[in-house]
Amino acid sequence: MAKLQNTSNRFYHYGAKPQIFDRAQKLSKQTTEAEELLWKKLRNRRFEGLKFRRQHPMSRFIVDFYCHEKMLVVEVDGGIHDVSEVKEHDEGREEELKNFGLTIIRFKNEEVMNNMNGVLEKLRVAINSK
Repeated sequence: MAKLQNTSNRFYHYGAKPQIFDRAQKLSKQTTEAEELLWKKLRNRRFEGLKFRRQHPMSRFIVDFYCHEKMLVVEVDGGIHDVSEVKEHDEGREEELKNFGLTIIRFKNEEVMNNMNGVLEKLRVAINSK
């Protein structure tokens, strides 16, 4: 059974159920090439000294990357996210996550693959604006 962790009176997982943790564990073994590249830059406090988590359960969702210190969710999207139904789902998901006080930043796979410096700079700006 998943255990909730608490830091600064905020839960890391926002009530995620055990099934979400199970799904997140499976997803962590099926990451995209873009997610792997970004993870290499974020893991082990390599980026700005901040702790990021990968395939992190939050409420009913699993986010690609999460930095609790900055309440920042980072999503890396493939082409499927351009489909109108998926876009609508993403917007609803984002609104629900924003209700927790989170900031969400999205990147396309191509952006991560072809412009990592630009991605990291956008992340830096997002972090420093908090």
